[in-house]
Amino acid sequence: MILLRRVCLWIDTLNIWVGRFVAWTVAVLILVVFTDVVMRYAFNTSFVFAQQLEWHLFAFIFLMGAGYTLLKDGHVRVDIIYQQLKPVQKAWINLAGVLLLLLPGCLLIIFTSLKFVSRSFAIMEGSADPGGIPYRWVIKSCVPLGFSLVLLQGISLGIKSFLTIIGFEVKDGSKPEDKGA
Repeated sequence: MILLRRVCLWIDTLNIWVGRFVAWTVAVLILVVFTDVVMRYAFNTSFVFAQQLEWHLFAFIFLMGAGYTLLKDGHVRVDIIYQQLKPVQKAWINLAGVLLLLLPGCLLIIFTSLKFVSRSFAIMEGSADPGGIPYRWVIKSCVPLGFSLVLLQGISLGIKSFLTIIGFEVKDGSKPEDKGA
């Protein structure tokens, strides 16, 4: 059980650090959008680089922040029935969802996106627009990386669900404790 707890703690800590970095990226995105709007309306000019940077930052935030969002249980869920269930029943649903949907879905996206990223890297793909962002492979590499973080967080959720099912209580979102202690 100690090993399982450490694995969960390691994964959760990783996604917390990534989540903190992503939070700062949101601030950068706000600054870029604000600057772009001011340039467009005050000076009647706009730059392709700034617009593409907005898209890239937006994609980065959602791809890299998805694991953190799963950790904090922030993904959209229809809670009509789920919210009324006991913790063990919720754990069974979470474990089934992780094993049947989340893990296979993440693995499918990770493995299919690797060719996509490697081709982009091989040709050093950049923007087709003049003045656009070079090295488009950087943002494309966030697809397998982001889904790897979701996969890892899914493993953590699965372990926590398993621990809950066998009689351990998960507190703090990351630290399972024996109910008898």
